[in-house]
Amino acid sequence: MLNGMRDHQAARAELRGDCERCFGLCCVALPFAASADFAVTKDAGTPCRNLRDDHRCGIHAGLRQKGFTGCTVYDCFGAGQRVSQVTFDGRGWRTGPPEHARRMFDVFPVVRQLHELLWYLTEALALPAARSLGAELRAALERTEELAGGTPGELAALDVGAHRQEVNVLLLKTSELARAGTRGRRKDRRGADLVGARLKGADLRGATLRGACLIAADLTGADLRGADLIGADLRDADLTDADLTGAFFLTQPQLNAARGSAGTRLPESVTRPGHWTAQV
Repeated sequence: MLNGMRDHQAARAELRGDCERCFGLCCVALPFAASADFAVTKDAGTPCRNLRDDHRCGIHAGLRQKGFTGCTVYDCFGAGQRVSQVTFDGRGWRTGPPEHARRMFDVFPVVRQLHELLWYLTEALALPAARSLGAELRAALERTEELAGGTPGELAALDVGAHRQEVNVLLLKTSELARAGTRGRRKDRRGADLVGARLKGADLRGATLRGACLIAADLTGADLRGADLIGADLRDADLTDADLTGAFFLTQPQLNAARGSAGTRLPESVTRPGHWTAQV
């Protein structure tokens, strides 16, 4: 799927969900509970009531209006089409014995985690400041790709948590190198509880916000250039007119969960969510 000869834009494109090539796995394999994100409760392995026979969502155009905001912020990083078309050779969960469906549902979350790591590693390789780690990052990417291409049995038995820890060591080194060139004091907000924090206009250049909880934080006009945002919880955070130019390890699901505007400046690795206001 990935190889060193492809440019980073092509690599990123392959790590985005393609529902046309998937059997609606996220709508079946994953559980969700009635909340502000989901209108109803659904168990893992049970098809969502809105999933049609053609594996498409029956209310896709009105998910937010019908109480399924959680669906609009989710992205499988391309794991859905891989599991559907490669791991299981295009055989959907509706065909074959129940064991086939259960194995698909078990494998999907594992591949999703591996593909998220592929996204981070691809981002790391695109950072000029991390060039000295290029060989190690490429080796980690190739190993992660090898694991993602495993058989259903191999994937089900994989200790994906242990592999994440190994990759994280490299990502931490990458972060240090990438942020080292930022002028001024680089704030360390790793794992910080910033729920509802008033950070309007805050200077967060080169800050590490790894795993920080920024739910409903006011980041209006904040300067997040060159910040490390891996794992930051941006649900309902206000990024109106914020500058995220050069911010790294930011994923589309994180951005989709936030609020923003046409004036929000973004890194090229992500796209402006359609639900953001068009007003500057």
